[in-house]
Amino acid sequence: DVPAWLKSLRLHKYAALFSQMTYEEMMALTECQLEAQNVTKGARHKIVISIQKLKERQNLLKSLERDILEGGNLRVPLQELHQMILTPIKAYSCQNSSTEEHPRDADSHHPSSLLGSDGQGSDCKDSAAGGMQQHHLPGCEGESGGAPLPEGDLPGQFTRVMGK
Repeated sequence: DVPAWLKSLRLHKYAALFSQMTYEEMMALTECQLEAQNVTKGARHKIVISIQKLKERQNLLKSLERDILEGGNLRVPLQELHQMILTPIKAYSCQNSSTEEHPRDADSHHPSSLLGSDGQGSDCKDSAAGGMQQHHLPGCEGESGGAPLPEGDLPGQFTRVMGK
């Protein structure tokens, strides 16, 4: 939910800029690209820092999982999870890893922008559900860390931490 995320950053006036971007384009934004779009210096810096935090979510989730397994306080991990769920999270599918090779092909099948989650068809939901079914989460019930999830499977990692 990019508009809500931008609003939480007090940058909602830039929602139109993000409306025509794919998730990958947003995650690759640089200060130079933002400057070319007439984004103010302070907002550019804040956007780039916020995107960097989005990129670090998978490592944060792994750290939270370790903390929980070590018997740490649950308040901090729950607060972190609450903040994370308010950020844009791309649905994971096995095909996400090949998106870099054919980004336009993937977009042509699902012409939705970052702002239009309502426009996603059932195909997206089915592939996301299929992705979860294809790699079960061993170790979720146990005390071990379980098998590592594929890189980029943020929803799976989030669900794993919640399961702990």
